[in-house]
Amino acid sequence: PATVPPPAEVPVAEPAPQIRHPIKEVESPEKPLPALESSDDAMLEALTGFFGQQAVQEFFDVREIVRRFVVTVDNLPRKQVSLRYRLFKPVAGQFLATGEGENYLTNPDNLRRYKSYVLLSDAVDAKKLVAVYTRFYPLFQQEYVNLGYPKGYFNDRLVEAIDDLLAAPEISGAIKLVRPKVMYLFADPQIEELSAGQKIMIRMGVENAVRIKARLRELRQELTGQA
Repeated sequence: PATVPPPAEVPVAEPAPQIRHPIKEVESPEKPLPALESSDDAMLEALTGFFGQQAVQEFFDVREIVRRFVVTVDNLPRKQVSLRYRLFKPVAGQFLATGEGENYLTNPDNLRRYKSYVLLSDAVDAKKLVAVYTRFYPLFQQEYVNLGYPKGYFNDRLVEAIDDLLAAPEISGAIKLVRPKVMYLFADPQIEELSAGQKIMIRMGVENAVRIKARLRELRQELTGQA
């Protein structure tokens, strides 16, 4: 008798990823959103209306704004932040250390370099900022998919990044450093292995980090409805 071939296996569709923090998108925006590739003017207008022209020029890189925002958020919980696509301009001045040889320590004067960023965050109205974010959210989601996350949900990643920053340890006093090459590294391997975002929080000092974290908690609550 003829051999009957086994029934073909029916491929099982992968379940859609569960969205943990859904965004309530604007149903009837005041203006139609621009195409992603031509969104810089609209994003610059929104940033200027929110922070003011002087602050935007001082703090932000205003080329490919949507991509820079999405890449920066996605990178903060990772080991490194992309220098090519970071949203904020580098902190002014050089990183300072005291001591020499095997006795490098963080210099308290470094904390002053971050003061203007802290003042910028103090001026943020979380409710208004989230309203602007929500209006442009379809562009952020589109860019997140374009970056290689076809099933990802960008707002979930943003909340993950905020939670990672909030979890940064608060270390008082000077911290021991090493300088194997040009750049200073934290001597404690447990600190050096932290995410890029958490190490930024440590570099800015406890006082600055506490104020930044307060704003992040407000933003998280506006984004998720959860304290």
